Amino acid sequence: MLHSNQYNYLQGLNKQQRIAVETLDGPVLVLSGAGTGKTRVLTTRIAHLLVTGKSKPWNIMAVTFTNKAAREMKDRVGRIIGPSSEQVLMGTFHSLGARMLRQHCELIGLKSNFTIIDVEDQVKLLKQIISAKDVDDKRWPAKYFLNIISSWKDKGLTPSKITDNHIFEHSNGLIKDIYIEYQQRLLKSNCVDFGDLLLHPLELLQMNSDVLLKWQSKITHILIDEYQDTNTAQYLWIRLLCSKHNNICCVGDDDQSIYGWRGAEVKNILNFSNDFENSKVIRLEQNYRSTNKILDVANCLIKNNTNRLGKDLWTENNIDQDVEIFNSYDSSDEARKIGEIIEDKIRDKVHLTEIAVLVRTFSLLRAIEERFISIGLPYRVIGTKFYDRQEIRDAIAYVRVLCNPLDDLAFERIINTPRRGIGPTTIKKLSEHGRQNDMQLFHSAENIVNSEIFNNRTVEKIIQFINQIKKWKLLKNEKKPMDILDQVLEESSYYEMWKNEKSEEAETRISNLKELLEVISEFDTLEGFLQHVSLMTDNDVGNELGEVTLMTLHAAKGSEYQVVFLPGWEDGLFPSFRSLEQGGEDGLEEERRLAYVGITRAKKELFFSYASNRRINGIWMSSLPSRFLKELPKDITNKIDADDYSAYSLYDENVSYDYTQKFKNQGYGPGWKRMSELQINNVIDKNLPQLQKNSENDFQINKFVKGERVFHVKFGMGNVININDDKLDIKFDNAGHKKIQSNFVKKQ
Repeated sequence: MLHSNQYNYLQGLNKQQRIAVETLDGPVLVLSGAGTGKTRVLTTRIAHLLVTGKSKPWNIMAVTFTNKAAREMKDRVGRIIGPSSEQVLMGTFHSLGARMLRQHCELIGLKSNFTIIDVEDQVKLLKQIISAKDVDDKRWPAKYFLNIISSWKDKGLTPSKITDNHIFEHSNGLIKDIYIEYQQRLLKSNCVDFGDLLLHPLELLQMNSDVLLKWQSKITHILIDEYQDTNTAQYLWIRLLCSKHNNICCVGDDDQSIYGWRGAEVKNILNFSNDFENSKVIRLEQNYRSTNKILDVANCLIKNNTNRLGKDLWTENNIDQDVEIFNSYDSSDEARKIGEIIEDKIRDKVHLTEIAVLVRTFSLLRAIEERFISIGLPYRVIGTKFYDRQEIRDAIAYVRVLCNPLDDLAFERIINTPRRGIGPTTIKKLSEHGRQNDMQLFHSAENIVNSEIFNNRTVEKIIQFINQIKKWKLLKNEKKPMDILDQVLEESSYYEMWKNEKSEEAETRISNLKELLEVISEFDTLEGFLQHVSLMTDNDVGNELGEVTLMTLHAAKGSEYQVVFLPGWEDGLFPSFRSLEQGGEDGLEEERRLAYVGITRAKKELFFSYASNRRINGIWMSSLPSRFLKELPKDITNKIDADDYSAYSLYDENVSYDYTQKFKNQGYGPGWKRMSELQINNVIDKNLPQLQKNSENDFQINKFVKGERVFHVKFGMGNVININDDKLDIKFDNAGHKKIQSNFVKKQ
């Protein structure tokens, strides 16, 4: 053990950091803003507990959210206090839960050598259960049930705690029975899933007073990192463990709570002072990462949230760079401008590893990736590159088969995607039949009708799929490539497969497929599209200069870069319609916190951008600048073209239905005036016939009825209360009563 004269590890801490480290008794919330040194505070506090003799290593539990963070914490503490750090209980919630569970597994009905199954095995088990219960797996696939069960486990709900309120609208009430059998099957197999590593330890402590007392006596001090990301089960577990000594230190930032969609409860950190009596809140506000200008932008934005504890980031870093906002005509123009700025940074000797592009959704990266490839700019995607994503490869496989039925690899990929009851055994027999008769899989499947290899039901499924392909092939001479692919994905039930999952990931996949439709709309033939894809995926760019990082805002948390680009800041994209529809004001505040996270990743330079137009399903749509841009400091927002924000008025007042004016104002928005006269004429010539058709049919398409659910780009979801010609009286969920022209809302 080190002696008190070796407190040199406290040197270099600022005043607030030192208070956080030295306040060792009772409940403490360290409200740590972005870039304020929270990890240093957390690890130094552990060391100080040991050096001062306040605690023994085996009486401390330090909890993180990732294995990487746990390793970093252990390394830092070890550098201060030496080998004794190994005796501190450090790890993720799940790893510490597993440790507790192995010690008391018999009380749950498990053996100590239980297996932790992965998602693939979870899905497989649920498929067996729903198949036995004769559940329609197309309407309610296994992943649908898995998402619900996982969310219940995050809330600490065992099957016995599921009430009628929980199962409302979930598969006609079948979900509870499936959850019960799922848990029973896991126990019989001596298995647990990831959620059980939280649920079972909580159940142990709640149902066994002797176990609770044992752990309460053992753990005298608890430290938790990223407290704003805890879910209900984690919160309840921690409350039970610390209730005897009440020595708990939680480090987190309510302004960076961005994982509500996966179960995190921001109220855990907001209610800390109410949950723990005589608690102290210590704010870390001195930032060591960003410039004053960037911090001013972040502070100005996040102050618009009402559900926060409040703090203001500041820095002694006086090296200020300008924060810029630029408008682009469309996504391609936006990508071009980002590429040009990065090339300027290269000339200024900025290393590419210090540059990041952060987006709200993966689909926004497609245009940027293509631009970077075309100019030879090295990049890496945190996650999966656009053309490597499962849903994109599936869709492209359909196109490949339509262009070349002899493409066995593509045919094998799609024959049972979505599932059609044509499994691996059937495909293997088709391959063998093809080899014996010297024919490819497609022709083997065609020929199978004359074979006795399969039963009638299997033959019927194969022939049905072959006939679909033949039907789609005929469309090549009748429809545009985009319309063909859209029809294929619809009639094959591929869209439906992802929609039925009802998850954040599935929504992202659908968004990516819509982005793919935008790509294919630029080509006259399916073959031309496939050639483009092959050039995009077969590109090998050298990385002598490093690589620009592309990722989503959610993935960016915890990282930092010298130069950060934030594209796609348009209403509907960011904040996303889905978040507003499902979460209302809470959803808006989480979106704003996500914006705050993006801003605070930047160390020196920050670029916001928005496009005046986005192409949705091949049709140009006017885009409005994100409402978040209006919340930035005035010296930043005054760079936004006044005409761009005036577009908001289009959604509040009557607008002339003259289709040419509508096309200029809504179809191309403020970016229109940046086009040359020649460009304007070309655009009108290309799009006016479709616009005329849309204009003539608008009122027929948009026939509304009272009580109908509708969506508005600014006001969100609402119900039609009254109809007066083309004017609708709508009661919006969050904006109250509004009178809106019918062509400005969409049916849901």
